Amino acid sequence: MAGTDEKRRPPAAGKGRPKGSLNKVTADIRALAREHGPAAIETLIEIMQGAENDASRIAAAKELLDRGFGKSVQAVEHSGQDGKPLSIKVLFGAD
Repeated sequence: MAGTDEKRRPPAAGKGRPKGSLNKVTADIRALAREHGPAAIETLIEIMQGAENDASRIAAAKELLDRGFGKSVQAVEHSGQDGKPLSIKVLFGAD
């Protein structure tokens, strides 16, 4: 078991993978998925245009829209205690 002197430290400058960069496996999977992207889009179009049930057509259309325009924004409403408006207190200094 590691002692208290052997705490995990961040890598020295220039060492390790830069923060936010993908590891090799993730990068490889993304590259493979992107190769098949056009075929996947074509499949979604075929389902949207040819499926017999509405649920399949709607699901395919939604996937196409999400990829083409991004997912729609979800509204979130915040309130304070007992549904009252939020109260914001700004503190300056250490008082």
